Amino acid sequence: MQFDHVARQVPDIAEAIEWYRAHIPGTEVVYQDATWALIDAGGVNIAFVVADQHPNHLAWRVTNQELERQAAARNATIHPHRDGTRSFYIDAPGGEAIEIIAYPDDH
Repeated sequence: MQFDHVARQVPDIAEAIEWYRAHIPGTEVVYQDATWALIDAGGVNIAFVVADQHPNHLAWRVTNQELERQAAARNATIHPHRDGTRSFYIDAPGGEAIEIIAYPDDH
């Protein structure tokens, strides 16, 4: 298991990306559409999300096998995403959402 990204709800995806590009040198866009984006800002992955699709959250990456094991242990439903990843959320103390995520090539 390794840390993957932090996700923050923003009202305007493009505006958030432009702010990071202007203030954090070397920021690169990994993916962007109207409702979701992922950037690499100084080696930190930040996802920008819209409020009606994703909560603010922290995400940890696991293999697909580990994702299946953890979901079964928690009776959680794994959801596929537009970028080919699959994940589920769990609640941490203080109301923090934690995403457990696996990428297509994670064996």
